[in-house]
Amino acid sequence: MPFAKIDDTLEMYYEDDNFSDPWRKPETVVLHHGNSKNTKLWYAWVPLLARQYRVIRLDARGFGRSTVPPEGYDWSLSNFGTDLLKLLDLLELDKVHLIGETVGGTIAVQFAYDHRERLHTLTTCTSPYKFVGIDTYLASHKLVSEQGVGAWVEQTAGRRLEPGKSNPAHHQWYIDQMSQTPARVVLETLAYLSTQDLSDILPKIKIPTLILASEQNAKDNPDRTTAFAEKLGNGRLVAIPGTSGYVQHSAPEECVLAWRQFLGEIIGG
Repeated sequence: MPFAKIDDTLEMYYEDDNFSDPWRKPETVVLHHGNSKNTKLWYAWVPLLARQYRVIRLDARGFGRSTVPPEGYDWSLSNFGTDLLKLLDLLELDKVHLIGETVGGTIAVQFAYDHRERLHTLTTCTSPYKFVGIDTYLASHKLVSEQGVGAWVEQTAGRRLEPGKSNPAHHQWYIDQMSQTPARVVLETLAYLSTQDLSDILPKIKIPTLILASEQNAKDNPDRTTAFAEKLGNGRLVAIPGTSGYVQHSAPEECVLAWRQFLGEIIGG
């Protein structure tokens, strides 16, 4: 299992998959998970991408198999981005395509602002750019503090996979993965995130950016989807037809196809 020593407090777990032709040097895609998740949530994306690209998945600080930081750690979107930057440097990766899901997409947006020279493209999947004034995050913090991570995940998991359509075994596996995250990490990150609003930096991000969402999410949350894409300096929204829930998990094949089409438009344009 590969680990990268990011600093004295972090051994970062990552996975590195590349099934491209051995005589080619493929571009690299980095997949960044969201809050209370880990590399395993990207399982369906890897075989769809790794035949053509080198695919790096990471467990962010505090999540999955990576080191849990000590109490009092300064959680921030930029600090998550610095961890990613150090991983890219250790792997000698100059520029990558960065794809983030939920809060991983928020981290990716901050990374694109802080380190734009390291990205070919940016993609977010069901990701918020604004947390301030949204009751969901403080309500989640209250639920975790009173009942624990497992209860929070159980009570909110219904919106993550397609309601009424997802395989019950997939649904339970998803819950089990998220429930492994230490409560302190979830509480501290939710408390921090509830103070964040990236609205001001979005117009300054000029690299090509794809906003992926389910059709239902795009209808129900225009500020998180349509307005997100419009605020970006070079953003476009793709809502996957006939889908609901967190589309990166409920419709991975359609998401990867949309991402490939996005790249084709950039190259062709």
